[in-house]
Amino acid sequence: MNEQRRQILQMLAEGKITADEAERLIDALERQQPEPPPEAYDSRPKSRPKYLRVVVHSEDNGAGKGPSRINIRVPIQLLRAGVKLASLVPPQALQKANAEMAKSGLPIDLTQLKPEQLEELVDQLNEVTIDVDDPGSKVQIFAE
Repeated sequence: MNEQRRQILQMLAEGKITADEAERLIDALERQQPEPPPEAYDSRPKSRPKYLRVVVHSEDNGAGKGPSRINIRVPIQLLRAGVKLASLVPPQALQKANAEMAKSGLPIDLTQLKPEQLEELVDQLNEVTIDVDDPGSKVQIFAE
């Protein structure tokens, strides 16, 4: 609390000004002080995410049995381990896996996946929140 605000509250406590006058003075102080930049609101260092979370809320679970909820929490450490293990897989197997994933509509080249790239991705996960809304369901993907 800044000194001017403290003085206003002290005058109010001593009965020198009314509550309405104190409110007007505090409002005037707030208008005079510039807004702090957005990064000043939270000066604590952001912690690294530990999980990639996927939450799906659906009004119809596809079997006509009513609403469903899916909540998947994938440890980031599992992703790191997977990338490291992928480097041990023979190139021929990776090419076959790439071909099968492409057939399924997932065009990812596992031969190009490097641990350094995953670390860069993990560093950026603090800023990621994805919300997908459609009439029957809601999907959220975020890091925590």
